[in-house]
Amino acid sequence: MNIRNIAIIAHVDHGKTTLVDQLLRTSGAFRANEEVATRIMDSNDIERERGITILAKTTSIIYKDTKINILDTPGHADFGGEVERIMNMVDGCLLLVDAFEGTMPQTRFVLKKALEAHIKPIVVINKIDRSNSNISKTLDEVLDLFIELGAPDEFLEFPCVYTSALKGTSSLDPDPSTQVDGMEAVLDTIIKEIPAPKVDKNAPLQLQIALLDYNDFVGRIGIGTIKQGKINVDDVVAVSRLDGSVKQFKVMKLFGYENVKRLEIEHAEAGDIVAVAGLTDINVGETICGVGAINPLPLIRLDEPTLQMTFGTNTSPFSGNDGKLLTARKIEERLFRETQKDVALRVKRIPDSETWIVSGRGELHLSILIENMRREGFELEVSKPQVIIKEIDGQKCEPYEDLTIDVPNEYVGDVMTTLGERNAELVDMDARETVTIMRYVIASRGLLGYMTNFMTLTKGYGILSHTYREYRPVTTNAIGERPIGVLVATEQGQATPYAMEHVEERGTMFIEPGTLVYEGMIVGENRYAIDLAVNVVLKKNLTNVRSSTKDNTVVLKTPRKMSLEACLDYINSDELVEITPTTYRMRKKILNTVDRKKFDAHVRRGDLEE
Repeated sequence: MNIRNIAIIAHVDHGKTTLVDQLLRTSGAFRANEEVATRIMDSNDIERERGITILAKTTSIIYKDTKINILDTPGHADFGGEVERIMNMVDGCLLLVDAFEGTMPQTRFVLKKALEAHIKPIVVINKIDRSNSNISKTLDEVLDLFIELGAPDEFLEFPCVYTSALKGTSSLDPDPSTQVDGMEAVLDTIIKEIPAPKVDKNAPLQLQIALLDYNDFVGRIGIGTIKQGKINVDDVVAVSRLDGSVKQFKVMKLFGYENVKRLEIEHAEAGDIVAVAGLTDINVGETICGVGAINPLPLIRLDEPTLQMTFGTNTSPFSGNDGKLLTARKIEERLFRETQKDVALRVKRIPDSETWIVSGRGELHLSILIENMRREGFELEVSKPQVIIKEIDGQKCEPYEDLTIDVPNEYVGDVMTTLGERNAELVDMDARETVTIMRYVIASRGLLGYMTNFMTLTKGYGILSHTYREYRPVTTNAIGERPIGVLVATEQGQATPYAMEHVEERGTMFIEPGTLVYEGMIVGENRYAIDLAVNVVLKKNLTNVRSSTKDNTVVLKTPRKMSLEACLDYINSDELVEITPTTYRMRKKILNTVDRKKFDAHVRRGDLEE
């Protein structure tokens, strides 16, 4: 059978996963009367809730006697490493671009990775049914991006298909009126334009691992494309390790892909994308070969983590009230299990403590791990994210990022002011009729805690995207700490309307009456740049029967709701987020009010002496 191996790449929210849904439908993957959910490939609950793809997914369809293996890739910068590795598995890609938004930061990143691997792109202009789409302008932007990234001449005359993935229509003509039901235009273009894998089925086995998965029954699973040869269950094969050594193992399980299912298979050959189980410590970049025919492929370069946080056992007074998984042993097992399938994650235990340094590619990357653990029943506490400082040529360096801001014109001034305070360097500015697009270069730590502020400034209408650029020497400017103080509880108990009525004059509350609080817990934001200790559990002294109902007349402002990402963004380096299956709370590292004030005074004295 003919084979085509392709990846779908794009900026976040340009419609990759929805397009895969439609390709599966057009190929007849589902019965006519079968009820199918949208975003079929996003199997994880968090992926469905947030509308993002976190991990690359593989699917396979049969169309006109051709097997098309499709890899749906993440669009968010934090998961860009998945895109890079997938380019080693495919022979072509669909570059999806929103007909209104045009090329965005992640479009540049994914196209750059495809061109570096010399992968042929088919451009798919999606969402052409949008009333404000500008197809000709989007095409010009795509061509400019190809030229800017140094695409070879044969790629500049790229094939182009026009689609509305949401409606399930496509055509080869930019005129929206020519759209027809189904994705035949996309599938026909794939078969016509994307080359079949150049493979030799009779040569010795060569299979490089590009992705990892994990299963409690068989352990770590390596996923990759067979470049040459054949593989069978129970075969004894050899793996060329990252350090140059060779290890033999037996193929315990072999998996292939059919539609949205991963199926056990007995045999696979060159050109197929397969998952192999049998070696518990197999790594990305290692090559599985035939015994006595070791011929490793060039190693796959993995981007290093740029951000780290401290995870620890929950030490709050409410520890154990919600979760079932509390101990250091359980947390450590879970963290190291995650590293079995997420090669971008690093975990290191701090000696003689119940804390771990967990390193990843960004706030979203780490917050999704935390959210998964919370839903599984874990209790833990985490620190403020910090960038990872590297020493390069004897000089301390920190990561910098390309930042693109897309905001309505009335918010441009406020956004520029806040980014100026974070030492962002404006590179380019494109003022349009209703929106302005600004491109900056900024230190990664300058972005820590900025997202919540940005969404507030732009009333939720702003779009912020960033991708890793490079490491540069550390600047001495202190950026990334919250400039405003917080309201910190002094007593443990249940918050009362009577106490909160007096406290809310000081700032903005994060809690409602009836919320259980403890000493050292952050209950609100102060108006000024200092922390303020407050009592939110105080009850009114009752002097007669009538006054006992006085609390019912208290009218309080609606508290500010804080999501998990907002909490991680918000906290300073002397604070933690406590996470349980039912809630998360911000707190000070030092809970006792007197001890904390002594420590703060000591720190201030130290600063003055310096």
